[in-house]
Amino acid sequence: MDSILKDCEEYSVPYLDDVAIFSQTWEDHLKHLDDIFLRLSNAKLHIKPSKCQFAQAYVKYLGHLVGQGLRTPGELKVQVIKDFPIPTNKTQVRAFLGLAGYYRRYIPEFSVIAAPLTDLLKGRNRKSTVDWNSSCQNAFEELKTRLSKNPVLYSPDFTKPFIIQCDASNLGIGVVLSQVCENEEHPIMFLSKKLSLAEQKYSTTEKECAAIIFAVQKLKCYLNGHQKFVIQTDHNPLEWLEKNTGTQ
Repeated sequence: MDSILKDCEEYSVPYLDDVAIFSQTWEDHLKHLDDIFLRLSNAKLHIKPSKCQFAQAYVKYLGHLVGQGLRTPGELKVQVIKDFPIPTNKTQVRAFLGLAGYYRRYIPEFSVIAAPLTDLLKGRNRKSTVDWNSSCQNAFEELKTRLSKNPVLYSPDFTKPFIIQCDASNLGIGVVLSQVCENEEHPIMFLSKKLSLAEQKYSTTEKECAAIIFAVQKLKCYLNGHQKFVIQTDHNPLEWLEKNTGTQ
């Protein structure tokens, strides 16, 4: 499919045998449909109308509801997470984290919230029972609650500057990528990372600086070659990064 839809990246996204087609206007959409149909026909491929949806404002795609510049978690997968029973062993903890982690970009500081659960996976025995405590229960319920609130993320606009908000705690790093549209700041995605034992020994300034480095590295596909971006941090000492002439 990647070969068949080459040079169509601006209005189509293939995934295995699925194709999502998106356009800014109805006229453009008709042209894009014609192009995709012609390419499929030339490749001797057929589509089954009963499995297709056309002229949709929103489309369910890979567990997300996408459309109108917005995306939200798919209802069915979120319901599975909400109904997930309390894990009793590492296999079940790993399964829950896998389900919830699929939507980690919708949840601020996901890694920090999930830390008590990821700690349960330590040790060589991959299937042993776990010592479920109040911290684990709180993390388990908090992740379910966050997804139950139907979080919404916005599509990036590469004609506008990005805002990166970074924060660090003793346990992990939290990052928010956002943009201002019509005087309102909209989140594009949330990133997070649990600090390693070595990183937890960093000073506060080092942790906050590590958060900035983590954010810029993870978001380089949004930042490289596009508009200037603003980094926001609540750690005032980091201002010396711009003023220190010895910084490499």
